[in-house]
Parts: sequence; C-alpha cells; structure tokens
Amino acid sequence: MTGGSGKFRPPEGKAAMRARSQDEAIIEVTWCYYQEGMNQNEIAERLGISRATVVNYLSEARRRDYVRISLDSDIFRNQDLARRLVERFGLQDAIVVPSAPGGSDPSLDRVTRVVADWLPSLLEPGDRLGVAWGETVYRVAEAAPRITVDDLTVVQLVGSRPAALGFAAETCSATLARRYGAHCVNLHVPLLLSDRDLVDRLKQEPVIRMQLEAVADCNKTLFACGTCTEDSHVVHTGLLDPSEVGACAERGATGVICGRLIDQDGNGLNREIEDRMIAVTLDQMRGKDMGLLVGSGENRARPMLAAIRGGYATHVATCSETAAEMLNLA
Repeated sequence: MTGGSGKFRPPEGKAAMRARSQDEAIIEVTWCYYQEGMNQNEIAERLGISRATVVNYLSEARRRDYVRISLDSDIFRNQDLARRLVERFGLQDAIVVPSAPGGSDPSLDRVTRVVADWLPSLLEPGDRLGVAWGETVYRVAEAAPRITVDDLTVVQLVGSRPAALGFAAETCSATLARRYGAHCVNLHVPLLLSDRDLVDRLKQEPVIRMQLEAVADCNKTLFACGTCTEDSHVVHTGLLDPSEVGACAERGATGVICGRLIDQDGNGLNREIEDRMIAVTLDQMRGKDMGLLVGSGENRARPMLAAIRGGYATHVATCSETAAEMLNLA
C-alpha cells in the first residue's frame, strides 16, 4: 500500500477489487481515531489490521481532506507578540505562531497553515482578493481548506513568469480559487517583456484591459515581501540579475512586492525593468480594505517591516522570532 517514501499508493491488480472495502476501512479508522478517541493500537485490534496500516490510513485520510486539523486562530491573534505588532505598527490585526525548533522552513509551514485557516474569516461576499506569487503564497493556497466563500473573486496580481516548484502566479491564484469555490481572473500576459512598446500595446487589448481593471479593483490582497539577495525569488525568476544585487542594495533595496523592489520605507526603486512589467503597481497595492502580509524567517523581518511602513499591509502573519525581530528593528 505504501512505497519507500511512505506515501499512499492506489491498489493495483487484484488489490483493486478490495478498493471499496479499503476505502471503508480508511473512513472507519478515521472515525474511531478522531470521533471516538481510540488510540492506534485499539483501532488495529478492533479492525484486525496492523498498527502501521492504521497510521497509513490516517495519513491517507488527511491527504484526501477527510480530516482537517486546525486551531482556533484567536489563540494566535491574542498572543502577546501579535498584540504588540498591532499596537506598534497600527495594524488592523496580526497573528503570530511559535517558531518551530527545526528552523525557518518548518516555521514558514506553521505560518502558512495558520493563514490558511485565518483567511476565510477575513473574507466577505463580494470581495475581490488579489493574490501575489512565490513560495509563501503558494503554501497558503495549498493549505487552504475546501470551502465555499460566496461571491468571491480571486485575481492574479502579476503576469506569468516561469517559477520553480509550481510557485508561478497563475498556480497560486487558481489553486486558492479552486479551494474556495471562487471565480478566478488570471492575468494572461507575460510578467516581463523585452519591448516597452509591446507592453503598451498588450495593455490596450480588450481582454487584457479587463483583467488589469480587475487587478486595480481588488479590495483585499494576499502577498509576501521577498528579499533582495542572490538567493531570492526575484533573482531565480530573472527579474533581478545577480550582478545587479549589489547596486540595488546601494540604492536601498530592502524587499520585493509582486516583483517590484522597495526601500526600507516601502518606496519603490523604480528600475527601468518595471516599465516592461505587466503586474499590479505599488500604488495599487496600497489603501486596501485588507492587505494580508505573510512571512517568516530571520531574513524576512526587514522586508516585512518595509512593507508595513510603505502602507501595503493591514494584517500580518508571522512566527514569534520574526515578530520579535521586527519589533526590535523598529
């Protein structure tokens, strides 16, 4: 039933004939564990299967979304660091989860999962949610529950650009829209073109013009503020050449929002390349009913602080170490 990686594999051959009973066993195991409070050994004894099979069935139930484990987001909203972020930076709300002992990646996983649970409570019928791109936003979309948010429109904020591991803008927006049963407006143009005149012509195409109007019309946004180092997403996607990193740092580059570089106060660096980009502008990212800034890691404190100072964020989600560093820097 499992391979060397421990992942569940569908039955094949004769085993396929037992698929129905196996599905029923997965449901039974899930019910016993989560509803009746039985432990894994008790379930194995009741059903006449091994404890390892019980573990695999529980894992498969979570993969199929039979079970979704979440904590009340109010626990993390009322945490001391969260309240201090709100008071210090004039935010509408913040959520802070404990940093994971395993480092920045496990902490980011915690943050994106709590955001996935928190975000639906921040949305209302008729909202137009602009969604950025990158690993952080992608993780939020992947962790989002399968629910229906009435009359919600999800809008892709930046044009298409090759990105590793599925972090592309269209993947982030489409995944979140599918999870929420929402209408999705993709931006069907490249993020970066070589010819400024071509950018202007594309923007005049009726379909593209309508999509860009949707971008400008978003009343809420979900985004991250990236870094400006040689390992940054903005470098890997070709929006910033490694040879330019030092020069941009001298100009004060501190963070990246939707492909656009900002300084420590959130002001755009206005590089030449931005005239050849088709994406939400920094001005369009300001003044929203909700700007949910998500991030975690010691290298994200300065960029996130810059995004807050620039007026792009009304809500913040992060881990305890990053929150403490943001307060220390401020």
